[in-house]
Amino acid sequence: MEIYIATSNLHKIEEIKQILKNVEYRIKASPKKVEVDENGETFLENSVKKAFIYGNILGEKVIADDSGLVIDYLGGFPGVMSARFMEGKSYIEKMQEILKRMKNAENRSARFVCVASYYDPGDGILISAEGIVEGRIAYDIKGESGFGYDPIFIPDGYDQTFGELGEEIKMKISHRSKALKKLFSLIEKIKSDLRKK
Repeated sequence: MEIYIATSNLHKIEEIKQILKNVEYRIKASPKKVEVDENGETFLENSVKKAFIYGNILGEKVIADDSGLVIDYLGGFPGVMSARFMEGKSYIEKMQEILKRMKNAENRSARFVCVASYYDPGDGILISAEGIVEGRIAYDIKGESGFGYDPIFIPDGYDQTFGELGEEIKMKISHRSKALKKLFSLIEKIKSDLRKK
């Protein structure tokens, strides 16, 4: 069975394919780019909206996610605006701006949050799951692995950023990995329950 990824972000597509490489489904990039106005106030709203719009336009089963960096000192910013903060600027510039805003911050606690959604337009099933990885904001940009804000985020239990830790560790503990694994566990449970009826 094929499931399409509701995004045109190449980094995200590769990461999702890696996380889900052992599932029984064929995970494929969307055959077309679909414009979705991600104007929700929560990761859940944006994730569900993307899944619903992509699913209905493609007429296929899809998975979508919305994720971002939530920084306590900045009142939860950038949050759902993580991708659209300083739109058009590079992530290096975005990270530099965040570090500037946190110059005097003693509380550097933060978390990456991801909500992943599965939608099947054929039977109307819509499922969502959340993944969170707690950590803190580094004082400098470090590492070239990963993408987005990875080089300024140090996950709990480590003293290096996601940008330094490398893909193997990130795949095990990341917010996206947690959300997608929960999501596919739920899909299997629901499929199993439906088979019993």
